[in-house]
Amino acid sequence: MMEDTANQRTARCDERRSKLIATARRLFANQGFHLTGVSQIARESGIAVGQIYRDFASKEAVIAAICEESLQVWLEEETLNRAIAEDDKVTITDWITHLLEEECEFEERRMLMEIMAEAGRSESIAQINACILGRFRPQLNRALTSIAPHLDESARTLIINLVQVLSWGIAAGEQLDPAMDRAALRTYVTTLVWREIGID
Repeated sequence: MMEDTANQRTARCDERRSKLIATARRLFANQGFHLTGVSQIARESGIAVGQIYRDFASKEAVIAAICEESLQVWLEEETLNRAIAEDDKVTITDWITHLLEEECEFEERRMLMEIMAEAGRSESIAQINACILGRFRPQLNRALTSIAPHLDESARTLIINLVQVLSWGIAAGEQLDPAMDRAALRTYVTTLVWREIGID
């Protein structure tokens, strides 16, 4: 009986957290971080301000949770870890291609633009950005080491930098010019990266 009650509490907490994150993501994407306050997130989500602060220490903590959620989906770390353990080079190659060719949803692109803009002004947002890169770069390094052992560390670092700049730059380009042929650009960029890696 007590276990059922604890499970129900956990389920309610997870549901409340998901609702809050979804609301905050929408508001941040539409208005930006500065123009979105915790009181508005509370009003739009129907979750009391006090409860939000019990779940999250600050607005930046909400942003960090949104970034973590997006990162888990984008990085697909379990897929990569399994592929490396099984020496599954096809899946590793697909994983790298996914980093370059996976299109962001509108809200994801807007959030990414907000993070890039704020990283130069806000230390807490800069730290969130550093955490994102701290997950992304080592995973890409592991993938490259597995499928392209001919590359030395400096070559891998240059390719990681290239993938980082291209993947974030494409998202920015798509936001600035929604009419561009995104699929063609992403395919072209992927071809360039594979050429640099030395795998046709």
